[in-house]
Amino acid sequence: MIPVNKIEYLIKRYSDLEKELSLGSVDKKEYAAKSKEYSNLGNIINQAREYLNFEKDKMDLEKIINDNETDHEMKDMAKNELKNISIKKETNEKILKVFLIPKDEADQKNAILEIRAGTGGLEASLFAADLFKMYEKISVKKKWLIEIINVSKSEAGGLKEVIFLIKGKNIYSTLKYESGVHRVQRVPDTETQGRVHTSAATVAVLPEAKDIDVIIDDNDLRIDVFRSGGPGGQSVNTTDSAVRITHIPSGIVVSQQDEKSQHKNKAKAMKILRSRIYEAERINKDMERAKDRKNKIGSGDRSERIRTYNFPQGRVTDHRINLTMHKLAEFMNGELFDEMNESLSIQDQEMKLETLKQQ
Repeated sequence: MIPVNKIEYLIKRYSDLEKELSLGSVDKKEYAAKSKEYSNLGNIINQAREYLNFEKDKMDLEKIINDNETDHEMKDMAKNELKNISIKKETNEKILKVFLIPKDEADQKNAILEIRAGTGGLEASLFAADLFKMYEKISVKKKWLIEIINVSKSEAGGLKEVIFLIKGKNIYSTLKYESGVHRVQRVPDTETQGRVHTSAATVAVLPEAKDIDVIIDDNDLRIDVFRSGGPGGQSVNTTDSAVRITHIPSGIVVSQQDEKSQHKNKAKAMKILRSRIYEAERINKDMERAKDRKNKIGSGDRSERIRTYNFPQGRVTDHRINLTMHKLAEFMNGELFDEMNESLSIQDQEMKLETLKQQ
């Protein structure tokens, strides 16, 4: 049951905004935000009023039902009406609970994904490459755009690290559950005894931060330039084109050397730095609001083992929701991503609703 004071606040807030907007007394800077808030509240205002009136309507109908002087026909009508408003109350409650779940301001943003090979040597880097290919296939199916920011290759086509931006609609809300440790169990091509090896790769999903999201003071930055050690031709290796930016207050360091141009490397490094600072600030705010953040799905904890890909058994298991799919090949091909993601989203929503009840 939703506390009455929360519903009363929604109704009062809607009424206050209606008056402000109709009188034209809203500051120009706040007009867009308040108009949006008013519009959002308008979607649930009828449900809120019906929910608030339920107890009074219920008492009135029960009085009719329990009155000995009321005829049977009237009692039957009252019983049917009570049944109908009780069903409607449950529906309204679900709608209002979802509305009351705190919105993540980053959900509508693009996302920067960072995939890094973890424990397992060469096999870990090969698995990191497999994960990148999986997200590429998902992006193609959904018509998302991918922009490679940084890539560090290993032997045999593996990836030590790859950082890339995915652009589209509500990207972060769709991919945020991918953050964490992805573990793989399979027989490497170099294994002569047929033994199954376990290795891992970490995935970090960051909302793409814009200039307005994070204000970075130039005085807080230390920028070092150095000669690139990676591939790219003579101009890459003989000029100081690589850039390392340190954000002194947070200690966050970003290096970039993919481009031949120092200017382009700096721009890419700033894009990553801005998103990392933005995500760090979001995590700090979330931890202040909820001490149990690590127990929540989509917490972004990169040390959390979230999923195991078992190739010999052809299965993928998400440990947060205990969901196992015995279609690993299809999953790696991006075909079952929506099914997995929907299950994670539903569980996340249920956990947030449970938290809402306790407040």
